Amino acid sequence: MNTPSSTPANNATPWKHVWITGASSGLGEYTARLLAQQGCTVSISARRIEQLEAISKDFENVHAYPADVTDAAAVKAAAQAAEADHGPIDLALFSAGAWFPGSLRDMRVENFAKTIDVNLMGVVYGMDAVLPQMLERGSGHISWISSVAGYVGLPNSAAYSASKSALISLAESVHGELQKKGIAVSVINPGFVRTQLTDKNKFPMPFLMEPEPAAEKIVAGLKRKKFEIAFPWQMVLILKTLRILPYWLSLALIKRLA
Repeated sequence: MNTPSSTPANNATPWKHVWITGASSGLGEYTARLLAQQGCTVSISARRIEQLEAISKDFENVHAYPADVTDAAAVKAAAQAAEADHGPIDLALFSAGAWFPGSLRDMRVENFAKTIDVNLMGVVYGMDAVLPQMLERGSGHISWISSVAGYVGLPNSAAYSASKSALISLAESVHGELQKKGIAVSVINPGFVRTQLTDKNKFPMPFLMEPEPAAEKIVAGLKRKKFEIAFPWQMVLILKTLRILPYWLSLALIKRLA
């Protein structure tokens, strides 16, 4: 990873203060670094304090607020501390993720529960931490990282696909109500991106992206307040096509692809 200068560039974003959960690695970290380079004050949260502090040392405008996203009280406390120190959170990005690959023969209930807790409830707790203030101000932007795996149920990904599908539905459900209140909603659906999570995969990952261009796509989409930010287009096209096919055909194709 290239280590950017600690001096931020001129503000090129519509946000003064951004809060990112799951920011100690992966897309959360790379997006935090990119937004810091573009001049935002970035508050970052995750469980791993050492990684958060290492990122914040690279920038004068990045600040660490450790929190486990499965702990509702800790998430709320982190958001409150960040706002007390740096002002209202204009953009919240919830990017913490859990992924345990394997077939149902290897399913462990605790891993299934952790996937739902991190991927879904981690977003819900984040929303609870920032929405009251945004609703009071009548402005703000909330976003979270789902996945193209949320379009269809993929083999060996029961918990992951279920959690990501729920995140897409959550975004669809809250969009209309929050838009009327002046709050933008974005759901981010990446394909395979090279991170610590995907390093677990023992299978070929088509259209694998590096995290830097993925973060650039995320930030570009957020600046435009796009509801869905999805990439790469090849994976999006394939899986969205499968989603609209009748089940007898889509399930047969998914089986062959797997």
